[in-house]
Amino acid sequence: MILTHISEAMRMFKVSIKTKLFGYKKYDGNADEICRKIVKDCWNPKKRYFMASSGHFSQFYSRDFGMCVEALLKLGYEKEVFQTLEYALSRFNKAGKITTAITPSGKPFDFPYIASDSLPFIVHAIRIAEGNYLMRKYERLFLNEIRRYFNVVFDSRTGMVKSGKSFSSIKDYSRRNSSTYDNCMAAMLKHDLDELNFFNPLHDFDIKANIKKNLWNGKFFYDDLNKLDTVYGDANVFPFWTGIFTDRKMLESCVKEMKRAGLDRPLPLKYTSKRKVKGQKMIWEELIAGDYERDTVWTHLGMCYLDILKRFGKKKELAMHLKQYRKAIERQQNFIEVFGRDGKPFKTLFYQADSGMLWASKYL
Repeated sequence: MILTHISEAMRMFKVSIKTKLFGYKKYDGNADEICRKIVKDCWNPKKRYFMASSGHFSQFYSRDFGMCVEALLKLGYEKEVFQTLEYALSRFNKAGKITTAITPSGKPFDFPYIASDSLPFIVHAIRIAEGNYLMRKYERLFLNEIRRYFNVVFDSRTGMVKSGKSFSSIKDYSRRNSSTYDNCMAAMLKHDLDELNFFNPLHDFDIKANIKKNLWNGKFFYDDLNKLDTVYGDANVFPFWTGIFTDRKMLESCVKEMKRAGLDRPLPLKYTSKRKVKGQKMIWEELIAGDYERDTVWTHLGMCYLDILKRFGKKKELAMHLKQYRKAIERQQNFIEVFGRDGKPFKTLFYQADSGMLWASKYL
């Protein structure tokens, strides 16, 4: 696994250096036209799967695909969605596990640890696509992975994701303690397995109630059980994005707190508005990527934030942020992975933000 991490890091570093030297690919047209071209470029016709980007994240990512599958279906990519699921599941089946990603050469891997969201997002993608037959076709893989999730990630004593153990997740450079995001993934998995009428050891646990009891402070959701007095973007988007929480007053309060903390500026959405938070722990690999997952603007998180604004009928805020994104897309002539707090594409000595993200499908 370490060799895979090194080879993938070197491959992405080479592409990143090329981008630093020659700049991002420029797409002609308005924001909609640019995004449609990007989604088309994210399709790998040889191996028949959607890449996370047409840039250096040319792997299959369980998380990214799961986030985008509904948008891709609405854009007419039903055949490609099922081909992607077949591609990923065949390789996961050969490896005997469902992982964070699959290298361009076809090797599944986790980074840096087993992820809390890989299995949930794959199952979610199957449910959204109505691909129930895939659960039967790969039944042994899913039975084994659901049991592994229940035993390794979930704590049956607390009815939540295990505390005191780090799992890879949306913010994979951060070391968190039974985070709100991770628990929302467990709750989403429970719901989707029930909807698919599949084996579900999570069925009898009230994960939603446990999240509210332990991670809701009356104004916003804490990042994790450490309960730092800081508002985090993913912690306050995914309770609603997953559909686990539907209370409008809770949503209004979370949006208010995120806006007060400046998480929607210069674009939505930041993980946090503070570069350094006392008590926040990061993995050592962050030394290479710099402040990659601190006070930067993540556009996939922004798209999920816009999803909940749309779902809850917040038309004014949605229109404003769509206009901001339209300008950013047309200014860069691309869909950028992450922006710095200055509103420019994020970069460090060793890293240049990726472009051509599959997340452009969500903007559309």
